[in-house]
Amino acid sequence: MGIERTLGDRKGRDFCELPKETITNSRARRNRRRHKMPPVQKLFETCKEVFASSGTGIVPPAQDIDKLQSVLDGIKPEDVDLRPDMPYFMANASHRRPKITYLHIYECEKFSMGIFCLPPSGVIPLHNHPGMTVFSKLLFGTMHIKSYDWVVDLPPQSLTIVKPSESQVPNLRLAKVKVDADFTAPCNPSILYPEDGGNMHVFTAVTACAVLDVLGPPYSDIDGRHCTYYTNYPFSNFSVEGLSIPEEEKNVYEWLQEKDQLEDLKVEGKMYSGPTIVES
Repeated sequence: MGIERTLGDRKGRDFCELPKETITNSRARRNRRRHKMPPVQKLFETCKEVFASSGTGIVPPAQDIDKLQSVLDGIKPEDVDLRPDMPYFMANASHRRPKITYLHIYECEKFSMGIFCLPPSGVIPLHNHPGMTVFSKLLFGTMHIKSYDWVVDLPPQSLTIVKPSESQVPNLRLAKVKVDADFTAPCNPSILYPEDGGNMHVFTAVTACAVLDVLGPPYSDIDGRHCTYYTNYPFSNFSVEGLSIPEEEKNVYEWLQEKDQLEDLKVEGKMYSGPTIVES
């Protein structure tokens, strides 16, 4: 009887004490959920950390790249207030190429964040990212990506830059195809680096799609990070003395030529209207 009374008293005390603690913890958890950082704010905060020391040609440490990639991977279209049925993604027959919309989210001297909205058949032409590390997250849709790096690993005597002449297209440079495939969301974010990973790429919308881009550092003409566009030519179009590539590998090499202007590229800039970023 005495033992039962003691256990009963202990159970009584426990019963009175535990709910108070449980209630407190439950409230704390609810408060944490209520004040959970929005995904786009978390992306902004992560970018501030990852690109704190960014500059032309500076690649963030591997652990920081993994951290930013993980945050990007978790972002969904609804987190940035986008839907495939929005006007940005409707094809316009009045343009030879559909108009592309760029939603500006944030930019500073260290990094930029923005979203490209492409209707079906929309194209972001072949361009480079000089001295930059770029993260791209396909939010929805299917996109064809073709990317290149400059060829730097051939024997020293191999000619990889073709100078102007009467019989050749001016200023050709040899590049190697890194990616040439369709990607459908959800898929892993892609990363390109200043010297590899497909620093030059072209995006073609197979269906309406949206891609979230993070650039570190952003384009800057003053700092020598100018966006250059290119025309690509098959390797076999030009015969260069001293340059030898096995026949079975020639399909992964192409010549790139800088373009002065893009007559058919139409990009309309609009302000991002999703969750507001709070700068601390």
